[in-house]
Amino acid sequence: MAQAVVMPKFGQTTEESTIVKWHKKEGDVVKKGDIMFEIETDKAVLEVESFFDGVLLKRIIGEGETVPVSATVAFIGEKGEAVPDVVKPVPVAKKEAAKPDQPVRKETGELRAAALAEPAPGRTVIEKAEPVVPGRFFISPRAKALAKKSVIDPLRIMGTGENGRVVERDVRAYLEKNGYFDLKISPSAKKLAALEGVDILTVKARSVSGRIMVQDIKTAIAERPKTLSKMRQVIAKRLTESFTTTPHFYISVSVDMTDLLAYRQELKDSGNVYSVTDFIFEAVIMALGEFPLLNSVSDGKTVRWHSSVDLGMAVALEEGLVVPVVRDAGDMSLLELHDAVKTLAEKARSSKLLPDEMSGSTFTVSNMGMMDVDNFSAIINPGESGILAVASTMAKAVVVNGKVAVRSIMKMTLSTDHRIVDGATGAAFVNTVKSKLEDIELWKSLT
Repeated sequence: MAQAVVMPKFGQTTEESTIVKWHKKEGDVVKKGDIMFEIETDKAVLEVESFFDGVLLKRIIGEGETVPVSATVAFIGEKGEAVPDVVKPVPVAKKEAAKPDQPVRKETGELRAAALAEPAPGRTVIEKAEPVVPGRFFISPRAKALAKKSVIDPLRIMGTGENGRVVERDVRAYLEKNGYFDLKISPSAKKLAALEGVDILTVKARSVSGRIMVQDIKTAIAERPKTLSKMRQVIAKRLTESFTTTPHFYISVSVDMTDLLAYRQELKDSGNVYSVTDFIFEAVIMALGEFPLLNSVSDGKTVRWHSSVDLGMAVALEEGLVVPVVRDAGDMSLLELHDAVKTLAEKARSSKLLPDEMSGSTFTVSNMGMMDVDNFSAIINPGESGILAVASTMAKAVVVNGKVAVRSIMKMTLSTDHRIVDGATGAAFVNTVKSKLEDIELWKSLT
């Protein structure tokens, strides 16, 4: 009997996922544990393994389609075995309906505008569509043919025919008004524009001669709006919500890392490969034990303390930022913390993190020390009351015991929720982190 392959549920909050790539074709032999396909959730791209041996009989869901969890996406069975009739799930993502005050395309091709900046000499580059009559869009066959031949978007044209119908004279008047007949365009550029649906009148010629070339069309295509990945959309939504609903305030301190860096080098020389991040994380964990408000969360009416420190560690990926969580970090030794951080970072960079490994943090550290930045502030993750932004360690001239000396200085900025954390508490917390990092005897006792 053919076995149904279903869309898995990764994480309690995941309701649907998108198949981004199939690794098996229909007719391929599949073994248990083989990677069948990759899916994109709202948090990560994950690989899905087969639970069955057999042949991939049929793929129900194609690449790029989004369906609810538990929906059947394929069948595996014996070669030649009949596949049960399954109603294909309705994709979750639906196209946005046209707004009442926007024209509905009728009898037109998919010509799209790419608005560009300064106009070329002798003509006007159209940046916005001209006003249109609300309702349905009507265009005569001759007008449609002329617009297609000219490679322009007829939706920009005001019709003078019956019921606002665009007729041939309207297209010619529109072309004349916008300097179309004075354009210089290479045949290859015009062909590419027609193929890609680029309105010629929106293209800026960048050559000295003013001639529109293929590269100008490619630039117009590159400037089109592109849909954000699900991950970036979730990042945008969550951080916008956090920044607009949580009153942030910021406190920065400078940490003298000179002695700690020297001690770390000693450890490294003896085979102990602790990273600077390990020391920062451990200092934050210890400080959170002394300042429970920073390990709490508020909804504006109540405050709830977290008994365990589940430390979020921001990791930058090419497709966006993820925050793996070190569970029960307060119960770990420095070596255990080092191992946990290393494992999560490797899983993040290889897209192996599970959604549950990226949720439920109680406080986050965002370390940009490797990116040569003087200072920065971060937005609090929803569900937390603070985030510590750690900048690069740089050689600075500072006063030490009344004398100017060159020291390795690292700036840290605490962003915290002012509804529950006052300035004095925030300052005390970040200075506690600072004092621990500067206490070499503390680190000697922990290593």
